[in-house]
Amino acid sequence: MTAADIIKDIKARKLKPIYLLHGEESYYIDLISDFLEENVLNDMEKGFNQTVLYGKDTEVMTVLNAARRYPMMSDYQLILVKEAQDLKIDKAAEQFQAYCEQPLNSTILVLCHKYGKFDKRKKVYKVIEKNGLVFESASIYENKVPAWIEEFIKSRGHHINPKASALLAEYLGNDLSKVANELEKLMLNVPREQEIGTKAIQDNIGISKEYNVFELQNALGRRDVLKANQIINYFEANPKANPMVLIMGNLAGYFTKILKYHYVKDKSQAAKELGVNPYFLKDYELAARNYNVGKTFEIISLLREYDLKSKGVDATGNTETGDLMKELVFKMMH
Repeated sequence: MTAADIIKDIKARKLKPIYLLHGEESYYIDLISDFLEENVLNDMEKGFNQTVLYGKDTEVMTVLNAARRYPMMSDYQLILVKEAQDLKIDKAAEQFQAYCEQPLNSTILVLCHKYGKFDKRKKVYKVIEKNGLVFESASIYENKVPAWIEEFIKSRGHHINPKASALLAEYLGNDLSKVANELEKLMLNVPREQEIGTKAIQDNIGISKEYNVFELQNALGRRDVLKANQIINYFEANPKANPMVLIMGNLAGYFTKILKYHYVKDKSQAAKELGVNPYFLKDYELAARNYNVGKTFEIISLLREYDLKSKGVDATGNTETGDLMKELVFKMMH
């Protein structure tokens, strides 16, 4: 089941006695647990029947004793165990499993196990899967983030152009909680009838629409020496906003896609094979014309070399990041 499916069932009052929400991506875990917290009980019922516990500060038996209580003047009681990855279940594994085998239908026990997967080899996992609901919130691949941003914006009644969503994805990465937070702030400042573009992002989030990794990629793809050096100079003057490790990671991904493009036999399927929005395919076509297979391999090798140099490995002479970037860009384009 997807997070949307689970929320739909909660709305329909199709509730489970145990929810195990686990995985590396915290966004959907928070989304589901917050929805349960806000919608299972009304304000009057919450006072007697809603308990919030934190794994690090809670014993397993405390959770079980709370779960075995009956609700007061309500059909349900809700017990939320946040940061459940810190709950020492193994200390009372038999008791915990015994409860999960016969949970109270009037108790809704929610385990929010973040930043990693629950051990599926444990017997209790299978028991919860049988008698409750297990949802794994997996990390989203970085190439899927622009589409996720577009869908998130659309669900709120706004619109964003592909270049703007790609720019946000490049800078915010694949931490969906962080991305969603920035998008919520952005939408507060852009009227619904106005398409969200790069200018809105620059004005509200602080990402320069001219001097960013996305524009550096485009300049390199076009072999525009002047523009590439202007961007590198801007990065050198604003190092905190443009860390070299982020730049190197993005460029490595970009040139890896160019290399893949060279090997795609059916170019009509290139966007799908590369995992990019078809809107940007022409940029990869141009870059592939400007950098043949041999040169692309050379650039990927250079990126590895200068990434190590920036970390002090095999570095000789000046290791200032600005100088390293200028040297790297020169070698990439000549």
